[in-house]
Amino acid sequence: MIWFANIDYRRLVHPDEGRYAEIPREMAATGDWLTPRLNGIKYFEKPALQYWLTAATYEAFGVRHWTARLWPALAGFLNVLFVGYVGLRLAGPTLGLYSAAALGSCVWFALNAHILTLDAGLTLWMSVGLGALFLAQRASATTRERRGWMWAAWAALALATLSKGLIGVVLPGAALVAYTLATRDWALWRRLHLASGGAIFLAMTAPWFVAVSVKNPEFFDFFFIHEHFTRFLTGEHRREGAWWYFVPIFVVGILPWLAVFFGTVVGMWTGAASDENGFNWQRFALVWSAVIFIFFSASGSKLPSYVLPIFPALALPIGWQLTTLPDTMLARLTLPLVVVAGAVTLAALFGYAPLAAHFADARQPLPPLLAYGPWIKAGCAIAFAGGLLGWWWLRRAKRTAAVLIVAVTSLVGAQLVLTGHDELAESRSTAPILARIVAAHGPLSTDAPFYSVRMYEQTLPYYLGRTVVLVDHPDELAMGLESEPEKAIATVGEWRRRWEAGAQAYAIMQPDEYDELKREGVPMVELGRDPRRVIVSRR
Repeated sequence: MIWFANIDYRRLVHPDEGRYAEIPREMAATGDWLTPRLNGIKYFEKPALQYWLTAATYEAFGVRHWTARLWPALAGFLNVLFVGYVGLRLAGPTLGLYSAAALGSCVWFALNAHILTLDAGLTLWMSVGLGALFLAQRASATTRERRGWMWAAWAALALATLSKGLIGVVLPGAALVAYTLATRDWALWRRLHLASGGAIFLAMTAPWFVAVSVKNPEFFDFFFIHEHFTRFLTGEHRREGAWWYFVPIFVVGILPWLAVFFGTVVGMWTGAASDENGFNWQRFALVWSAVIFIFFSASGSKLPSYVLPIFPALALPIGWQLTTLPDTMLARLTLPLVVVAGAVTLAALFGYAPLAAHFADARQPLPPLLAYGPWIKAGCAIAFAGGLLGWWWLRRAKRTAAVLIVAVTSLVGAQLVLTGHDELAESRSTAPILARIVAAHGPLSTDAPFYSVRMYEQTLPYYLGRTVVLVDHPDELAMGLESEPEKAIATVGEWRRRWEAGAQAYAIMQPDEYDELKREGVPMVELGRDPRRVIVSRR
């Protein structure tokens, strides 16, 4: 109930939530399930699996916030359950429970599973691949179990590839190579069922890639060359970051288990016992996480959610440490974080308003930031209370109660902080401005064209329920517009000729653009505005 409580509450925000809600909406509306389109324009940055799942949810339950976010939230929840199952099969119910609790309460994992991106789905399939490998490589596994779980691993990596591209198989492959180099466990390669597993992988992935390439000849070069090699090697997508970009994300993201991880990570490696066949799942989990972290740290394209597949892998060795360490040691590791959490909570209670004032500007006014404050304060306070109670129970040898109270309060705190983000929807979503316009002027005509002048607000087509005409703003849709240039207007001058000659029409633009066009005498009637956008009509 806590996990799914808020997926319908928050309005979709720009850019990712708008984009990944709109593509499947158009897929369901047009019936074209082969070629992904964003705002009616070919969009080949990612494969189609999540679009299919969300479009099917739309078909079944309608286009709503919760149906748009259902797959990431469900993927995150299934990931928690699967990690728990793997822990159960590896070492019993205690490891299963603690590993699931550790993953479900990791701040970065919980937050990203409730935001509409592709990373939660990718992480689920990569985690299934990893967990299936662990179960297949148990010395106690029968020949049939080993084959079945390895086939499941190959199938999961195929679904990961259909979710977000080649990283779904490249990163697991790199982790496998790094693990065998680090541990000299060469025999592992003979137990991977490479031939039959590779056949399963190709049978699942090839049909869509071949079909979409046949129908869209530009797909292959853009998807495989531009979106993989160019994105990794260059900063073309303007997503650069320093080499340490993911360090603070990881430190905050692994809370509330930061001290358990860093305080025992050496022991996770040196103290982990290998199975009779030489395989060591704890070491593999650490290598897997290190490979993903280093890979994206070296990439020329960085986004905070890229390292999400680290957390399910680390939940298992963290769960193992929570199972095996003495209560007194866990209490010592917990205490510093409780102190820090208390300091952060005090800072939030008494210092939030000045901090919010520092970040406020014309595009993000102060009142919504202040309205967000109580949510942040409540989230911090609940997490701190849970940490304090967990430390207290550890001191009294109530380990399971301590682990679960820390996990549940961390999840509740993260959910409160995320839910309160809706207070900022005025500047991050078109839902509020469109709602005000409809309330004041009635529904917008669906027959009149809607232009997006020198900007593209990702949530606009979703909330309009139709596409818009881009004006002088190709941006991430440049590839699609090269093959279908008629779907946009190249210059503002051409748009003005159409606007002034036409009948009723609508347009969205930034406030500065509106002021300039108004001074130039362009006929516009302002329907509504917010700090980032102005929506106008022709008459």
